[in-house]
Amino acid sequence: MNNNPINLIGLKLGYKTTNTNEKAMEDCGALWQEYLGSFVPSKIPNKISSDTYAVYFDYDGDYTDPYAYFIGCAVEPGTEVPAGLDSITIPVQKYEVVTAKGKMPDCVANAWRDIWKSDIERAYGFDFEVYSEKSADWNNAEVDIYLSVK
Repeated sequence: MNNNPINLIGLKLGYKTTNTNEKAMEDCGALWQEYLGSFVPSKIPNKISSDTYAVYFDYDGDYTDPYAYFIGCAVEPGTEVPAGLDSITIPVQKYEVVTAKGKMPDCVANAWRDIWKSDIERAYGFDFEVYSEKSADWNNAEVDIYLSVK
């Protein structure tokens, strides 16, 4: 996957967050609430699919350091960004995919804890989760987590 850059439009967290003291869970959760509560997906033009991407990027180091966070949908290249929304482009990268399965959002949190303990050679480029129809049932969800690797 990702032989081409992925252009996203959505919401970017206004500051870097950190995994220390569960701060990211709070910050990212608040961004999700704003994203869904403000009906952001309905404001995004030229969507390629209905999938939602949650992106971790601009790492200051590894997962113990601050990083940026973004939620949005993939759009056609060159799509104009509506007022009040942000955009990022995920570059072409190599990935290892980890699939979180189970009850949301716990299954995703647990998958990340496993990733942090794993020996996956992460590049700390653009890592992202894809929320598709497979994750619609929050009691039995499947979320693919794409990790940029060396």
